[in-house]
Amino acid sequence: MTGSSDLRQPEGPGRGSLWVIFLTVFVDLLGFGIVVPLLPIYADQFTVDEAGWQIGALMASYSAMQFLFAPIWGRISDRVGRRPVLIVGLCGSVFFYLSFAIATIYQHFWLLFFSRVGAGIAGATIPTAQAYIADSTTAQQRHKGMALIGMAFGLGFTFGPLVGFLAVPDRHGVPGPWPGYVAAALSMIALAMAVFWLPESRHSKSASAHRWWDVGALRLALQRPSIGMLLAAMFVCVFSFAKFETTLSMLIKGPQRGEGASELPFHFSWGEVCLTYSYIGLLLSLVQGGVVRRLAGLVSESAMAVVGAVAELAGFVVVIAAIHWRSVPVLLAALALVVSGFAFMQPSLNSLLSRRTAPDEQGGVLGIGQSINALARILGPALGIPMLKAAVWLPYVAASALMLLGLIMVQIAGRSGHDFAPTSADS
Repeated sequence: MTGSSDLRQPEGPGRGSLWVIFLTVFVDLLGFGIVVPLLPIYADQFTVDEAGWQIGALMASYSAMQFLFAPIWGRISDRVGRRPVLIVGLCGSVFFYLSFAIATIYQHFWLLFFSRVGAGIAGATIPTAQAYIADSTTAQQRHKGMALIGMAFGLGFTFGPLVGFLAVPDRHGVPGPWPGYVAAALSMIALAMAVFWLPESRHSKSASAHRWWDVGALRLALQRPSIGMLLAAMFVCVFSFAKFETTLSMLIKGPQRGEGASELPFHFSWGEVCLTYSYIGLLLSLVQGGVVRRLAGLVSESAMAVVGAVAELAGFVVVIAAIHWRSVPVLLAALALVVSGFAFMQPSLNSLLSRRTAPDEQGGVLGIGQSINALARILGPALGIPMLKAAVWLPYVAASALMLLGLIMVQIAGRSGHDFAPTSADS
């Protein structure tokens, strides 16, 4: 029973360390939130092709790098510790956000592309932050810790677009280097906090972490009940949300250059687009930081994941109604449903994945989960934008159908499997 006691009562980092982790993730997502609304403006400024292939690749590059590097960082953290990996990631964030600022000064598209690729590699340490929380919390506290990362995501996505809005106060303004400078400065502050205040959470090396890619360990993890279904459910649910998230700005922006622009049902200004994204981020942080964290321990993760899937499915249906009625109030209500559902579902699935994984495999398996997340965010724009061009309602009909499938998968994953318990072989 010694192993079980160690699993439930981790030692070392305390509440202050978790807030450093919170800041680390917040800074990463703040930079992401700053950049994403500005990318179309930079694309026009740098004379990107009218077909949009370059800007599509630019937007996908961040998630593509997370897909490739999240498992690598996770395995390295299992081997050398969480703290060194997080520090290296923050150093990379400082450098690549500065590169982003320089690219905007010289209006150099490929330097901009380089900065996004690098930021994706540096930001792929999020599963290491999740593993740090897993090291530092009991199984009962795990869900609250994972919700803290969700709150950081929401706050980053709230204040990032606001910084972009301040940098470009009108729809015809030219964005400058200040968003990159601000993101780099915040990364520097988080780096200093990690160096001086963040203790190591892992005090023993993993015997299974001598290889960066350990297919055998992943195969063993997937053989445990519900792990494979959890990963599949995560992909479907995030893919649906990414399809919605990526097409939203095109849906609400209003008339654009080119044919078919007048068919769009909404006519938001540039500032209103930024404020809409801030509204989404604020909802996400309030629900995850306020509601989800308070319910953690009172309601099971599987039940909250099901509630989230139902709310998100309902939200997609209301989006379709808003498009049909061309109603902004109905659209805002739909956004509240979709975002609240995602806020309930995402940390719940992450917490279930962590609780059902062996302690010495946390970094690797959570890294796989982050890669699944990133893959869904790569494919979402690739399929969602062509669907939007074919028919304005099509991405949301597809998202509704996928979320219905996701709801079924979440229910199956929640009912099957159990928390990891060490066997005599593990001991």
